Amino acid sequence: MSARRSRRLALAAALGIVALLLPACAGLPTSGDVAVGLKLGESPQDVDVLPVASGPIAGAGPEEIVEGFLEAGITTSDNWDTAREFLAPALQRSWAPSAGVSIDVGPEARTLSSTVPEDEVEQADTAEVQVQLDLVASVDGAGAYSGAPGDSSVPFALERMDDGEWRITQAPDGIVIDEARFPKVFEGYPLQWFDSSWSRLVPDMRWFPRRQSPATTVTQALVSGTPSEWLDPAVQTAFPGDVQLAQDAVPITGQVAQVALTRPASGLDQTTLARMRTQLQSTLKAAGVNVTQVRFSVDGRSLDAGVVELAGTPADVGTLVLRNGEFGRIVGDEISPIPDISEQIVAIPQPILAIDVGIDDSYAVVQLDDGHVYRVAKSGRDELDARAGLVEPSLDPFGYAWSVPEGDPQAVQASGSDAAPHAVANAWPSASSISDLRVSADGARVAAVIVVGGQRWVVVAAIVRDSAGVPTELGDLVQLFQLPEPSTGLVWLGPDRLAVLASPSSPRLVLQTVGGPGSSETAPVDAISISGARTPAGVRILGAAGQLYAHAGSAWREVTEGITVLATRAGE
Repeated sequence: MSARRSRRLALAAALGIVALLLPACAGLPTSGDVAVGLKLGESPQDVDVLPVASGPIAGAGPEEIVEGFLEAGITTSDNWDTAREFLAPALQRSWAPSAGVSIDVGPEARTLSSTVPEDEVEQADTAEVQVQLDLVASVDGAGAYSGAPGDSSVPFALERMDDGEWRITQAPDGIVIDEARFPKVFEGYPLQWFDSSWSRLVPDMRWFPRRQSPATTVTQALVSGTPSEWLDPAVQTAFPGDVQLAQDAVPITGQVAQVALTRPASGLDQTTLARMRTQLQSTLKAAGVNVTQVRFSVDGRSLDAGVVELAGTPADVGTLVLRNGEFGRIVGDEISPIPDISEQIVAIPQPILAIDVGIDDSYAVVQLDDGHVYRVAKSGRDELDARAGLVEPSLDPFGYAWSVPEGDPQAVQASGSDAAPHAVANAWPSASSISDLRVSADGARVAAVIVVGGQRWVVVAAIVRDSAGVPTELGDLVQLFQLPEPSTGLVWLGPDRLAVLASPSSPRLVLQTVGGPGSSETAPVDAISISGARTPAGVRILGAAGQLYAHAGSAWREVTEGITVLATRAGE
């Protein structure tokens, strides 16, 4: 029985309790045009209309005013001007809506209680209203999303104004939006940071109010911001701290983003300028902004900024399988071998449990039925890890094979092409066991399924490397969601999503954005393993009897059978 089939974990809710509304220590960008936003890759014809809330109704009581104020969080135009109508004049000026977002189940789950009974409202001049929320997640002032399930109580104070209408005099900073409408009001934008080698870009998802053109929003967040705290040990920015935007807008002329910078930018060297331009152009592209290039200027004079060459994205080789003594890419019912490794893999006499292929197809790591991990290349096969109870191995883009025993999650090691193991420190210090481990395509992040305090979690952490690219330690882990049931696979889907094949008794595929919300769908009834891809459409699932499944709209279809091993590829 394979390690994958004998251990795993599945989904439930998001993580840890955080405060409902966060302090106004930073703000969501509110400059630039506010209009209907586009989903990534969406055309203008497909756009959804932003939800719009109404202002206060004459004669409304304290509870109705608070209800209306909470509802007005969905209308972001003019810096939440509609929500401010529910506030007393002094609070209108000081309230900071961009301090954070609390995402709850919805208005139907909110409970309001007032200190003034309904039959005494006409005689009262002050009131306090307590709101009980059923939280799902939160977004902080920098746009970073995190799970935050649980109840939260929020106090409001109100007074009757001179015109006889009730208005809020005390309220927490930030807004409340229900989970159903959150993606209609806010959009996820993956800011791009360089890895430690300056050769790859690493996404960091941020959520800002949807806009027709997010160019200003994401440029401000990138130039003036910092990476998420958990990701910071593995990434860096090309923008020096003393370089800022010189104006609060990024106009686009002829698909060229015109970015005015402060004067310190004029003294930067060509390498730094090229990295800055590459980082920003990639961020704008990832955000769905229709630009072909970025042009920097200082005091109206253009800066000569080139671009840097990044590590190339490997060709999509499709689905890799082992079937009837053949290993390679399956197209239709034919298998095309991989020149440097297919012959060596099929020549292995022992049963193979798992195969992970390197990004350039010149090597792979395999796990045999004795649980040991080997590196396979044209030159032969080298044993990398013979410890007992290893989970399936994972290759990173630098050629290191990651392995760890299920019962000793802190004993992570990464072995290079010389087969020498390197201990990776600070690996899941609070975990009692681990069942899955996958390194991302950029090599800066690792995802895992671990058990902490008797609870199963899908988590991520940053990978810290030395100057030679050797992984040395992990950063602090971030819990993405809890798994109440076993799972049978964990893979990456593109640069910023994970997929978990969960619940063997009633399989489902859980898709989770790293730094965003998740979703799930039904998987084939006999699903036992999964391979990743660059998009959800490329996901493949293996059935217990060797059937290979692919997406067919919202369903799954069997595309072939007789598969012994559904292989994976580094970073997927």
